[in-house]
Amino acid sequence: MEDFGINNNEGTATNALSNDTRLGSASKGCGSDIRHSIEDLSHEELHDLGKSYLDRFGRLGELGDMDKAMKYAKHAFSSTPDGHPDLQTRLAQLGACYSDRFKRLGELNDMEKAVDCSIRALELTPDGHPSRAIRLADAGRCYYVRFQRLQQLEDIEKSIAYCSRALAATPDQHSNLSGLYADLGASYINRYRRLGEASDLDKTIEYMNSALLFTPDGHPDLPRRYSNLGASYGDRYRRLGKPNDLEESMKCITRAVELAPKDCSYLPALIANLGGTYRSRYRRLGELDSLEKAIEYHLRALELTPDGHPDLPVRHADLGLSYRDKYRHLAGIGDLDKAIESHSSALKLTPNNHPDLPDRYSDLGVSYYDRYHRLGKLCDLEKSIECDHHALLLTPDNHPDFSHRQADMGVSCSALYRRTGKLDALEKAIEYHSRAVALTPNCHPHSSARHTNLGAAYGDRYKRLGELADLDKSIEHALYALTFTPESHPDLPLQYGNLGVAYLMRYSRLKEPADIQTSIEHITSALLLTPEDHSNLSYWHTTLGVSYSDRYNSLGESADFEKAIKHLSHALGLTPDDHTDLRHRYAALGGAYRNRYRHIGEWVDLKKAIEYDDIALTLTPEGHPGLSLRHFCCATNYCLAYQHTSDPSYLNTSMDSFREASRLPNSAPRELFNYAFIWARFAWTFGHLSCIEAFRVTIDFLPQFIWLGATTSQRYFDLSLAEGLPVIAGYAAIRASEGSLALEWLEHTRCVVWSQSLMLRSPLDHLKSSYPCLGTQLQEVAERLRYASSDSPHMRNISEANTLELRQHLAREYNELLAQVRNQAGFKNFLRPAKSDVLLHAARYGPIAVINCFEVHCDALLVIPGCEDIIHIPLPDFTGVKAHKFRSEMEKSIRSRRSNERGVERRPVKEEEVDFQSALSDLWYNIVKPVLDFLGYTHNPGIATENMPHITWCPTGILSFLPLHAAGDYEQPGSRVFDYVISSYTPTLTALLNTTTSTLRRNSRVLIIGQEATPGHQQLPGTIKELEYIVGHMKGRVNHSKLSGSQATMMTVLNAMEQHDWVHLACHAHQNVQNPTESGFFLHDGILDLASINRRSFKDKGLAFLSACQTATGDETLPDEAIHLASGMLMAGYRSVIATMWSVVDDDAPFVADEVYARLIQDGKIGNGEAGKALHYAVAELRDKIGEKEFSRWVPYIHVGS
Repeated sequence: MEDFGINNNEGTATNALSNDTRLGSASKGCGSDIRHSIEDLSHEELHDLGKSYLDRFGRLGELGDMDKAMKYAKHAFSSTPDGHPDLQTRLAQLGACYSDRFKRLGELNDMEKAVDCSIRALELTPDGHPSRAIRLADAGRCYYVRFQRLQQLEDIEKSIAYCSRALAATPDQHSNLSGLYADLGASYINRYRRLGEASDLDKTIEYMNSALLFTPDGHPDLPRRYSNLGASYGDRYRRLGKPNDLEESMKCITRAVELAPKDCSYLPALIANLGGTYRSRYRRLGELDSLEKAIEYHLRALELTPDGHPDLPVRHADLGLSYRDKYRHLAGIGDLDKAIESHSSALKLTPNNHPDLPDRYSDLGVSYYDRYHRLGKLCDLEKSIECDHHALLLTPDNHPDFSHRQADMGVSCSALYRRTGKLDALEKAIEYHSRAVALTPNCHPHSSARHTNLGAAYGDRYKRLGELADLDKSIEHALYALTFTPESHPDLPLQYGNLGVAYLMRYSRLKEPADIQTSIEHITSALLLTPEDHSNLSYWHTTLGVSYSDRYNSLGESADFEKAIKHLSHALGLTPDDHTDLRHRYAALGGAYRNRYRHIGEWVDLKKAIEYDDIALTLTPEGHPGLSLRHFCCATNYCLAYQHTSDPSYLNTSMDSFREASRLPNSAPRELFNYAFIWARFAWTFGHLSCIEAFRVTIDFLPQFIWLGATTSQRYFDLSLAEGLPVIAGYAAIRASEGSLALEWLEHTRCVVWSQSLMLRSPLDHLKSSYPCLGTQLQEVAERLRYASSDSPHMRNISEANTLELRQHLAREYNELLAQVRNQAGFKNFLRPAKSDVLLHAARYGPIAVINCFEVHCDALLVIPGCEDIIHIPLPDFTGVKAHKFRSEMEKSIRSRRSNERGVERRPVKEEEVDFQSALSDLWYNIVKPVLDFLGYTHNPGIATENMPHITWCPTGILSFLPLHAAGDYEQPGSRVFDYVISSYTPTLTALLNTTTSTLRRNSRVLIIGQEATPGHQQLPGTIKELEYIVGHMKGRVNHSKLSGSQATMMTVLNAMEQHDWVHLACHAHQNVQNPTESGFFLHDGILDLASINRRSFKDKGLAFLSACQTATGDETLPDEAIHLASGMLMAGYRSVIATMWSVVDDDAPFVADEVYARLIQDGKIGNGEAGKALHYAVAELRDKIGEKEFSRWVPYIHVGS
């Protein structure tokens, strides 16, 4: 704000200064002479003398003039009698002295006195007085100055109010009018900078233009009018990004500098403003010449600003910003050091509680971040975070810069995550960036940068956790940033490049050719738009080279490889030796040469890959999350070298590197799991001694890889990346004569999601009795996590970002609580996977045969009641290859007979019957019979069903889809499995632990569900008869409820299941291959899916009879996860399930149900194999009725559980 409002009618400056000369002569005498001389002057003369010195201080900035101005103003005030009409003028001048001295020295006490004087002067000036408008303006000015220091909104509101009243009270054409417009504009611009309201900015420019219009040529305040208007245009440019505002800003400020006297005190501020405008133009256009001019002007402004001046901190800060921009353009480390030096000086010189203090911390923090990014020193990142944290704490929530502080913290936290691998740092980064985006209007020039940062953070989380939703968000935000970045903007290459990187990530996941093409196009645009001397050039060459290398790896086009090498080599040449990204340049080149070696097998390419990856490893600091990847790349290279040369030293080096890659704790668990699994497979393939160690490490990482914080769908996807782990690891342990280990590994690596779900619903009674508080906490978190991880429609209605973060937060909390429990006495192994000695207890009512079906070999592990050893039976004549063949043939035969739904069938051709029969024969001779022979069961031909032993089959891999319970040579008598044993299945041994008998009593409740007609599906008239049969068996014996037709809605059935002990479902069912948890039963109003069932926690349930199609079909891509409705019912709490491996005939279903319930009502219980026995009887009756070789009709019925 400008100085005005001092009465000019009490004498000229010349006369006043001549009086001062008289006083100066007197000063050569004694002090009493000086007092007498001052006393000889009238209060009018003292006033004029003080005003003259104040004016000269305003022009030259000499503190001596301020001292004299203050002295004379005080004497003028003290010598003016009370009630004198000029007393208000004396107070006003004294207030002006205090205000100007505050601006010069920054002493808050001066500012408080200035406000007090201005208000007292106003109170002494009545309405209608000629000076009333001037006094109002004085008060507005003082509140304005105090606001600049204290940032109290009340002060700027008062400033606007007083200035507005002053303007309203001033006649048109008054000489003070221009100053009043300028003051009001200054108040509005400060309120805009505090609150960010665009309307205040528009008013500022309106008033500043009016101030300039009413200021005549030659007026001493004309330079400041131009400067203030230019600064306002600059603010609007930074808000809206319109180039015209930037040009107007530069035009006005340039004119201000031209008009300002060379000796005026405010010239440094004008020059600094001009420097800031050139910096803005550089940031808009990327012209290095503008940046050089900015530095030149900032240096000049700094030189002209005296030591101790309150503006000295901002001069250093402005210079630091320009040096940092120059570093970012040219990558000269000297410029960055100068930026840090300037920002450090600015922070040191800024008083505590000063409103600019948050900016000082922020500027210094960003510069430290840039140096960390260049040199990779963790201490610089720590300083950056410390500065950003201070800046955020000091910035009010409603301040326009609050979003900027959030963004800075987000950038620092992202960097901390990338350096340390700490997931909580990444979560904080996403939280900060999300707030920054929410606080930044879409039209704001910083909006694109905010979205860029948030998109990058989502990309980091996608790489860490694999959630496709995060990748989609990364692309969404990168696309937004590009869309809203103006053409010719210096950040346009960044937006193109970031979007290209996001598409490259999606290509790596989905392998869609369009994604890699889009990636290359966008990164090429980034490269073409980047100036040749820009520091980002090497990064875009690297990224484009990696994209070409990835496409070469997929398509094998030699031209892509040549382009990859060209760009990657150029990037390496452009990267300084001390740059932290140098390791990435070497690693990218190593990866490209490794890709070509894999395609054409040239030894020279592999040697280059080894050379470059070794250098990249050497350059990667200890503790860096990227160190695992560097070791992994080296391990891969040496493994390929061993394959090429058969030199065992390469193999040993490779295995050691794999071990290192798998042991570093700072890397993402999914990466560590992948490295360990590849190590295990190579160790197995080449017979290396580290094989068992490698599989142990892999399996230890499995719970972290398939972690509870992910959705069920994501966990199933991740398990597909671990395809074959159970059978390979099991086979390796068996070959090493580690039967117990093999059993444990097969148990722990199969049905992982199923086991996690059971863990979350495990009863905690024992824990609660010992540690009630901890047990209650764990149970509450488990229930919330189970619900949040279920992919339920309700969870989908919640913000996707909030859902992900909620799951991840709950998963971390659950694991922390679990760790606390395991530290308590007696709970060391609480909810840990069962060891083999515990698993042996699963075989209570008959032997369990775990069949491990590896690609080249099959083995049975027998768990026998009362036996403390695990029996190994080699099955060398059956293989995974055979299993795949038989699976395919059976599917073909089944499809030829009927659809995938329960319904009618057609007759198959003869060849299809033969294929089915041949598969069953092979299963008999090469799997089932050897097991039964060992157990001695085949020595009792013709054994009565009542006396038959019970065996539970636990097949692995693709064998899970084959009917071991129907194995037999149907051309030879006495060669069928059902002649000797009653068969059941179990997905895991754990499912059979701790099961109890479910007894049917009169107060038991059975729920019977039927759907004869489902829109879009075949009619099921047999369900009517089926329900009649079941009701007939229950009537008078067991309580039961029947829901059919429109009664059987999803919610009604689900609620009824909670209230009943057993359930029978006679309807169509559905196996969803794309999303297994959406498999379910067709009811009247939709599908009752697995996800919905698993969200309920049914306890102590008995039998679930699933009289529908495909209820035990499973997902061929995840054969060891038992993703079918039968296992879902086991998970939900039913201990025994009757299901179907494929669709059944509608006429057969009532027959089988009738026979099963007749037997179960007679037995009155399940849990000891009774359900399996009842089904055995029922299917035997069905075979007798339809013929033994009607395999597709009787084979699908199976029993699962106890």
